[in-house]
Amino acid sequence: MAQPSQHHEHAHDADAFVAAVASACELRGLRLTPLRLRVLELIAAEAKPVKAYDLLDRLKGEHGSAAPPTVYRALDFLLENRFIHKLESINAFVGCHHPNEAHQVPFLICDVCASAFELCDERVSRLLGEQARERGFRPRVQTLEVHGVCVACRDVTKSD
Repeated sequence: MAQPSQHHEHAHDADAFVAAVASACELRGLRLTPLRLRVLELIAAEAKPVKAYDLLDRLKGEHGSAAPPTVYRALDFLLENRFIHKLESINAFVGCHHPNEAHQVPFLICDVCASAFELCDERVSRLLGEQARERGFRPRVQTLEVHGVCVACRDVTKSD
């Protein structure tokens, strides 16, 4: 089996991401309701992770009847089907760069600007899984989030 590219960058293309998810839903026979689609579009439009209540505020501006349970149900659908990731440490959501692949990858999260970068390098996840199994531990979910300062914020603080 060919090794996937260990490191690659992702351009932020919200429309292409939403189209890929819509296509995946069609192929898998999943129902992408208007609300699920809108939540996905809002997440995709953001360059940074977005919190559920920020999504709710935006939806209320469009549909006054939006309530927390409806947003959380849409988020649950998107998470269950691997279309988005939840960044547990900051309780926020980002689109998944590979919505058609089951994968668990680490994130680098900037504590200054709140950007999150998905590391598309399965070696880290694979190593954690191997180490867990060697100790008789059966991993169910893997969430690895590394906090620090991104290069853009680091460069800004250097020039101050």
